[in-house]
Amino acid sequence: MNVVNAELITIGDEILYGQTLDTNAHWMSSALSEIGIKVVRRTTVGDLEAEILKALSEAELRTDIILITGGLGPTNDDLTKPCLARYFDCEIVVNEQALKELQKYMAGRGRELNKLTRLQASLPEKCEMVSNERGTAAGMWFNKSGKVFVAMPGVPDEMKHMMKHKVIPRLKDEFELPVIYHKIVRLAGIGESWLAEKIELWENALPRNVRLAYLPTYGDIKMRLTATGEDLEILKVQANELVDQLLPLINDYVYGFDDETLEIVIGKMLIERNETLAIAESCTGGYISHKITSVAGSSDYFNGSIVPYQNEMKIRRLGVKEATLIDHGAVSEETVIEMAQNVREKFRANIGLASSGIAGPGGGTEEKPVGTIWVACADERGFISKKLQLTQDRAVNIRLSSVAALNMLHKRLLKND
Repeated sequence: MNVVNAELITIGDEILYGQTLDTNAHWMSSALSEIGIKVVRRTTVGDLEAEILKALSEAELRTDIILITGGLGPTNDDLTKPCLARYFDCEIVVNEQALKELQKYMAGRGRELNKLTRLQASLPEKCEMVSNERGTAAGMWFNKSGKVFVAMPGVPDEMKHMMKHKVIPRLKDEFELPVIYHKIVRLAGIGESWLAEKIELWENALPRNVRLAYLPTYGDIKMRLTATGEDLEILKVQANELVDQLLPLINDYVYGFDDETLEIVIGKMLIERNETLAIAESCTGGYISHKITSVAGSSDYFNGSIVPYQNEMKIRRLGVKEATLIDHGAVSEETVIEMAQNVREKFRANIGLASSGIAGPGGGTEEKPVGTIWVACADERGFISKKLQLTQDRAVNIRLSSVAALNMLHKRLLKND
């Protein structure tokens, strides 16, 4: 089976200084993987000619495809074009097609070309111009001894559009690519090492053309099966059969597949049941509600939320009994259960979900250290609650608590099936 490798080169001091996050490389790696191209290295270089030329030379030695982003602007600190002209030993000249497209782009926005913007139509004469339908910086395609170099703008929207509509189709034409199929199983409520132990025999028996990757995030895990071969439909059948063998081992933790996030799955389940949700959040500060409302159409099942951060607001706005807070404290099973029950009633929802705890870094005690979180879920049948003992990191605790609360809600919904 033919293997085609690629290297991604990101150019810009702002990336190295940490002022800009390189989301382009992440997206490009995924897009290339989908068509059977393996990214073997991602390189970031600053705005230095010698470093850029060195990166190009080294990438040419080890990969078939070199994709470059950034540094295509018309100002003096944009060095990609002159470096490519030097690397391919050619002059930078006005590309008539690039100029025509640039004039059309600017006219469509009611603007005229100034001297600086006009420079965007000047390209190394040995390149083939790649149209940029979303901006002014044209892409550049070079062929050298069977290797392909493509330079694209660093603006994410421009790069993605160029990749999808210009670069990827041509790469598929020029290279004989293997077929790759990814199947993702999503889980929550289990750690990576415990999961690996549960599926050890299954994993060891995987066919040679199938690889397994564990992709843990805050509170959940993605298991990615990657099958390679020559026929996509055969690979899909193979991957799905392997998943069918896997599920009996881990079914208690599985909530979805492929692109189904926990909040998407919950939304679908609520719609199917014609049920609604309300949320009361203390330590998570609205993060659970953010996750729910990140799904388009969530207004069909999400009635609303309240963040009664102070005890006084828990009493006045949510109706938690003052005696409960005095006797048990805000971080307690009793309080979080009342929060879930009361928010359900106040927002006239079928289900109430609540969180209360000590996110940190301060506020902990010997009895209730930082990372002590309670979550609860209430409906007409009653309630369930759970105590979490998490980390010393505030941001991590908020995320972990939110996933735990949503996972609790998911399991509650499953029991209605």
